[in-house]
Amino acid sequence: MMHTKNTVLITGCSSGFGKASAMHFLAHGWNVIATMRSPNTGLFESSERLLVAPLDVTKPQSVSDASSTGIAHFGRIDVVVNNAGVGMFGAHEAVPDAVIRQVFETNTFGVMTMNRAILPHMRERGSGTIINVTSSVGIAPMPLVAAYAASKYAIEGFSEALAHEVGMFGIRVKIVQPGLAPSTSFAANSGDRAEKMIPPAYADYAGRYLKSMQEYPTAYTSAEDVAEAVHRAATDGSDQLRYPAGADSVMLAELRGSLPEQEFLTRIRSLIAANPAH
Repeated sequence: MMHTKNTVLITGCSSGFGKASAMHFLAHGWNVIATMRSPNTGLFESSERLLVAPLDVTKPQSVSDASSTGIAHFGRIDVVVNNAGVGMFGAHEAVPDAVIRQVFETNTFGVMTMNRAILPHMRERGSGTIINVTSSVGIAPMPLVAAYAASKYAIEGFSEALAHEVGMFGIRVKIVQPGLAPSTSFAANSGDRAEKMIPPAYADYAGRYLKSMQEYPTAYTSAEDVAEAVHRAATDGSDQLRYPAGADSVMLAELRGSLPEQEFLTRIRSLIAANPAH
């Protein structure tokens, strides 16, 4: 067992933000428990500081097994990064219940399960940091992702409440809010469901909305932006709660924080081409 270094457990490490975060922590000398539903050790260079482990956040037994395995291997877990998530794109009236439940099982209940599993370990040690990865839709909810926004908004409220609840035990809870990252597997995770979830009545608007997203006024978020924000949240020693990650997310946070609500909503409507074409 190695007790000398800090140890981080990260969920959803097979691609995107999770993989980038695992590599970032490894590069900074941490022990890393990189978890994913189907473990693939070929994603990383082998290292004695790396443990690749199976973890499906929708299965409580899988969550507790991965936590126990990580603690047994490295002696402790200092930081947990709840990154695993699934995307969803569709007009709400066309999104089936089963899809909404699937989104919540991973993005909301899975995060709650992981938090609950690690809290006793951190509480007994009197220290630890939990980082819940939400989304810039937790700052500015966007159209055609209403159920996804709800699943992430739930974690915003959950994390803020939990931070108050466990602070007395020396545990910090933080939120990292990535912006839009076209390079990640968000769309792939939405699968072919999206095609069935844009009814003809919404097709024209969906097209304009996607086009407006391509002409966004800032750069999009990169996986490295998110990895850096997660590492900062883990190491800055502060009680800061929210960390927008990526230029677009930072812009939205600044707008929301500086404008009265009505002005903010007007700005967002113009940004997303939400007014009918004339």
